[in-house]
Amino acid sequence: MEKIKKIYMILGVSAATVLFAAEAAASHGVNVPKNAAEDTDKIMSQKYWDVWNPEVQKKIDEDIEANRKADATVNVGKIKDGTDVAIEQISHDFIFGAHIFNFDQLGDDALNAKYKSLYGSLFNSATVSFYWQKFEMQPNRPRFKSEYWDSAKYWNGIDSPKTQPHWRRPAPENVIRYCKEMGIRIHGHPLIWDNRSWHMPTWLFDSCLTDPKERELFLNEILEEFPVHANKSLPEKYKEAYKKLTPKQISEKFPVFAENLKKAFAKRITEIAQYYGDTVDSWDVVNESAGAYDRGKFAEGDKLMKAWGLMPGDFTYEAFQVAQKNFPQSVKLNINDYHMKPAYPKQVKELISRGCKIDIVGSQMHLFNPKESRAVSEGKIPEKINPDDVWRIMEMIDVGKPIHLSEITITAADTTDRGRMIQAIIARNMYRLWFSIKPMMGITWWNVVDDCGAPGEPSLSGLFTRGMNPKPAYYALDELINKEWKTNISAKPDADGNVKFRGFKGKYRISWTDADGAERFKIVHVK
Repeated sequence: MEKIKKIYMILGVSAATVLFAAEAAASHGVNVPKNAAEDTDKIMSQKYWDVWNPEVQKKIDEDIEANRKADATVNVGKIKDGTDVAIEQISHDFIFGAHIFNFDQLGDDALNAKYKSLYGSLFNSATVSFYWQKFEMQPNRPRFKSEYWDSAKYWNGIDSPKTQPHWRRPAPENVIRYCKEMGIRIHGHPLIWDNRSWHMPTWLFDSCLTDPKERELFLNEILEEFPVHANKSLPEKYKEAYKKLTPKQISEKFPVFAENLKKAFAKRITEIAQYYGDTVDSWDVVNESAGAYDRGKFAEGDKLMKAWGLMPGDFTYEAFQVAQKNFPQSVKLNINDYHMKPAYPKQVKELISRGCKIDIVGSQMHLFNPKESRAVSEGKIPEKINPDDVWRIMEMIDVGKPIHLSEITITAADTTDRGRMIQAIIARNMYRLWFSIKPMMGITWWNVVDDCGAPGEPSLSGLFTRGMNPKPAYYALDELINKEWKTNISAKPDADGNVKFRGFKGKYRISWTDADGAERFKIVHVK
């Protein structure tokens, strides 16, 4: 392995990159491509390393030192002669998260236990599913509490879990209880989203048309039919007349519908806020609305708007207003998006100027296609993972609020050793880059297990195989999070009993033996 590190250093690539790729993976019995030391093109091309060059790596290292560490002084008094003070980091301030959508759903108790153990060892935050469509499958019956069909026993007996309506959508009760027991930060996702396929309930339109005449007219002019609750969601099918009507015309024709739709949104947020209070640490209040904002779909004062379908006219503003009135002040309210264009920070600033409590700005990065990962290894690096572009984009969306990389997908190029190493190298470099950026507060990996994503998401984007065998990408992140980015040192106090050190921000256990031989410790927060 020293030979590998030496060759990569000659090429101008950080030795740490290879340390994870070869030593971390191989030390755990994971195969690495043969002859990697002799031919760097066996994994990543020289064109890739030309982008991730020594200057880039140096800047990342310097920014990590400046932005993720802090100086600390702890007084321990007089210690026993010949002994040192142990300085052990026990937690990160930075969020290293993942969604926990497959809780008890992997079909085997051992696999479930291994999956759960990641939350508290690798991940200190869990994104919990609150997609409206599966959280409230029928009106006025939200799935707060876990039932038999949420249990491991139920899923262990299911041959085709993906066919189940609540696959990746467990009821939150048991999930949140587990996270609390493990001391895991909880993030709810999402409250409001205009996506008709994955979020909006199929019964919603029907329930908002309580006037029989308005309901009949709505069917004649807007929809072919009303979606009904079923195992498979039925998207709305709009008539040609709908395309010609403006949102204002629709709301004038259907005032009951417009008012009830707005009430339904407020009711959902209020019920969840009242049920959880401050139990859930943060929420994506609005998800992926910047694209509609960029297209000029929002108009202040309109009762309806056309996004993916009909939505309350000013739903982003109204969602934050309802949320901040009902959630405790301590709960963080996030906006979340993948639309990394100038319209996004403009939208956020506008909402803040109108009095919306936006605590955190979410940003997504999805490298969905295995072919895209292979192209990256060949040096064809898209904007979203090119370091210069990432720095520019993060600066663009910096509105003075912390940034959360809320959904991260990095897929393996294929199931070969090389294909999985490509995923690991991209992941390590991207995590280092994101971790170094000053306003960044956290990174959340999306699908932890292969073949457990939503339809259309890649089957190779997990840190683990479907059988919960760790892939090189897991060892890459574990090496960073639990080793490279944790400060564990020993030191001697000065004459006044002060121990001074610089470490990664987080909580520490400081322990020593005092002059009388007694074992002592302090928990301190370095921030």
